This record gives sequence, C-alpha cells and structure tokens, in this order.
Amino acid sequence: MLEYPLLAEKEGIKIRPELMEIDRLYHCVFENAVFIFYKDQEEIMHCYQVDNSDAIKEIMADPTNVEAILMKYSCEK
Repeated sequence: MLEYPLLAEKEGIKIRPELMEIDRLYHCVFENAVFIFYKDQEEIMHCYQVDNSDAIKEIMADPTNVEAILMKYSCEK
C-alpha cells in the first residue's frame, strides 16, 4: 500500500512531495479546513484552501469523493 503524502499534525500539515504523483489531487483536513494539493508536470507544488462551507462539509463526510464534490461546487458558479 502506498503511503499518503499528506499528514495533518498538531503543528500543521506535513507534506512529502516525493510521494506525490504528478497531476493527482490530494486533500487534507486541518483545523476544520480542507486543503487541496497537487504537483504539476514541472513538479511545482500547488495548494488551495476550500472556502465553500457546503463543500467542506461534504468532503469531511465523504473524503473518498473529493474530486466529484469539488467539481459539483465549481460548476455551480
């Protein structure tokens, strides 16, 4: 089983970019906030915080469905 590259700890989010696949979304819940990370083709790390409270609730309830939840809320705008 592959190790997940993100780990939420008391001090913050520990990121292990060497474990990340290129262009794959990873998420992490830290202090009731949802953060999305990915590494692009040039191996640059990107991080975004989800600010939609409904999306956050859904992601926390079903973390295996993050991409579909994000797509659902991005299409509502």
